[in-house]
Amino acid sequence: MPLFWRIFMLNAVVLIVATALLLGPVTVSTPVLLTEAAVLTVGLAAMLIANALLLRVGLAPLQRLTRAMTTTDLLRPGHRPAVGGRGEIAELITTFNTMLDRLEDERATSSARALSAQEGERRRVAQELHDEVGQSLTAVLLQLKRAADHAPPELREELRSVQETTRASLEEIRRIARRLRPGVLDELGLASALKALATEFGGPGLSVQHSLAPDLPELDRETELVIYRVAQEGLTNTARHSGARRAEVALYRTAGGVELRVRDDGRGIGRAEEGAGLRGMRERALLVGAVVAVESRPSGGTEVRLAVPVPARFPAHALVPLRGPSSPAHAPPP
Repeated sequence: MPLFWRIFMLNAVVLIVATALLLGPVTVSTPVLLTEAAVLTVGLAAMLIANALLLRVGLAPLQRLTRAMTTTDLLRPGHRPAVGGRGEIAELITTFNTMLDRLEDERATSSARALSAQEGERRRVAQELHDEVGQSLTAVLLQLKRAADHAPPELREELRSVQETTRASLEEIRRIARRLRPGVLDELGLASALKALATEFGGPGLSVQHSLAPDLPELDRETELVIYRVAQEGLTNTARHSGARRAEVALYRTAGGVELRVRDDGRGIGRAEEGAGLRGMRERALLVGAVVAVESRPSGGTEVRLAVPVPARFPAHALVPLRGPSSPAHAPPP
């Protein structure tokens, strides 16, 4: 029975009983006797309790729906309130779940278009930096070298200093271009790109190790790019905000696909508000049906996990990590 008719019928019963009492032989004295006041009080309490119980039972599914509305996050899809109640309430929850399905699909589609456009723009900017700015600075370096070779001794040292500054600027531009569009990812694959990423972020203040399984399943280019970007964002946060001295990038097989882990021994994330970097990682993960988790480690530091579902062609087994030039061999994360 619909909620409307249940509430209407209960209130109708209450009114009918009250009318029957008015028309019956029951009277109320003036002043009111104690027994009469007790009967009236008990009757009123019984009516209020009946209304409260009906409303509590009937509106409980709406309360669950309200909690679901306040906690729904389109970047964490799949959570749906259970369909409960009857009539309009069940229909309302079903409609809400259908709306969430549509919103998640639309967000995934719009995010895919936006990220695709972003990658295209990155590729264009990286190409222009490499072809235009890079070549111009290379020409400037050659001209400075010729000028320094023929300059008087008092100017030669100054020209050498300008030459070194220009060379450093050229290297910085190349580094920015590589971050915008990692050519090694297209040319040599994901494993080589992650090794190059670990080498790029490693330095005097931060040691970055890599552990990459040798028998990873075949991944499409979009999945490889998502894994690379999440690893890049994780290492960027480590280098900029964590104060860590050691970090690790690990990629290995799981029963359902592959998992990327980026760990550090820094100060952890604590209760920091989720920023644009983490939201960007979640949006990228949704494109390939992956799940991102970022949390502080019990031993200190931060861990970023990206679980990517991939249809397994053969069962996962114990993996032996590759040993990089600056990376000691170690077992894959548990």
